[in-house]
Amino acid sequence: MDDLIEALTIFRRYSSARFPTACEHDEMYVCVDPAVVSDVDKARLAELSFCPCDAGSFKSYRFGSC
Repeated sequence: MDDLIEALTIFRRYSSARFPTACEHDEMYVCVDPAVVSDVDKARLAELSFCPCDAGSFKSYRFGSC
């Protein structure tokens, strides 16, 4: 749980969206444009299992599973 909270705290720096997440089968998306995220934060997000995706957001298979 701590890794997810840390990732969401990083994402909060880049978005104030009211509904910032979406889920599909085994995937959690966070609607933050990777182009605006610093390289340092991208590296930490990767360690926390979030990677940029083609949809202009980040996704995680780790936190998207149920």
